[in-house]
Formats: sequence, C-alpha cells, structure tokens
Amino acid sequence: MYRCLFKPLFDFIFALLAFIVLFPIFLVVSIILTIVNRGNPFFLQLRPGKNEKIFSIIKFKTMTDFKDSSGVLLSDEVRLTKFGKIVRKTSLDEIPQLLNVIKGEMSLVGPRPLLPEYLPLYNSTQKKRHSVKPGLTGWAQVNGRNAISWEKKFALDVWYVEHQSFFIDLKILFITLKKVILSHGIYQEGEAVVQVFKGEKL
Repeated sequence: MYRCLFKPLFDFIFALLAFIVLFPIFLVVSIILTIVNRGNPFFLQLRPGKNEKIFSIIKFKTMTDFKDSSGVLLSDEVRLTKFGKIVRKTSLDEIPQLLNVIKGEMSLVGPRPLLPEYLPLYNSTQKKRHSVKPGLTGWAQVNGRNAISWEKKFALDVWYVEHQSFFIDLKILFITLKKVILSHGIYQEGEAVVQVFKGEKL
C-alpha cells in the first residue's frame, strides 16, 4: 500500500511544498550560476529511472564548458568553479531535481540515478536498484555517499529496494538533512568528482 499509493503521493506533495519554500534560493543560485558559467545555470543529463526508463535529470550546473586551445573540455577539477564547489558542498545542486520528483520521474528516497552506460555493467542483483524510482537521497547516500565503493553502494541500494517502508524513508530523510549540514561524504578522498563505474572486478 505504501509503495504503490502513499509514497508517490507523499513524494509529490512534499516536493511541491519544498520547491515553493526553496524557490528564492533556487532563483538566487540560478542567477549567480548564469553569471559564473557565462550561460545556462542548469545541467541536464539522461539517466535511467524505474525499469530502466530513460529521463532527463536536472541539476544546477557547477562546472563551466571551458575548453583548451584544441577544443577539448578541460578537466573536471579545472572546470569546477569556486561557487560550484559551494553549491555541491551544500547540496544546493540537488534542488532542481525536486522538479523531477514533481513530474513523477524520481522519488524523494531511492537509489541515486546513475549513467545509462552503466546499465550493461550491472550484475543481476545490482539491476534490482532499477525496480523502484531513483531518489534525491537514498540508503547509500546516508551510509557513505561518494566516500564508499561502487560495490558497497549497490549493495545498500538493493537492501533499500527489498526493505523500503515509510519509517525507513523517514529515517533516511532525517539522516540526509544531518549529512547535508555536516557536508559528509560529498567526494571520495582526493577526488573532485565521483569515480567512473567500470563494472565488477574480475
């Protein structure tokens, strides 16, 4: 009952209210990023959702499109702006995803939506993470986020899929708030962005 009826309803109502409350911040960050990025403040990227259905995720754009003399994009570390680092550290870059939740493409809680090219790399157990909607936050996010290995992340994602409930979702949301305030697990040690998933180690 919760998974099919109350969870989607709760997602829509809470996301809509949250977006209305956070709209002033959304507007200010959009304006600053437009100036800093010298263009579009938003980053859209295709991601697989429930049952691997592809949708466009929207986030604040924390990196510029600056290229070298050969027309090749500079490294992520170079393109990540100072303001972009602040936006990421405070998790403000996730605010636009409330629109994905309102549209029904995402949930407040669930496995994070990753890249479509990862789909062929999952084993049969890891694929279970796509049997539910992806979330703004999830069990893996409150248990290490980008500071843990891919294998650990997927194990936590699958655990959530098999045990999700109202109380677990509520617990994850409260822990997420604490993690955001303390800025825990934003990056892996020594990395500006999360490492690429290359499949299971042989």
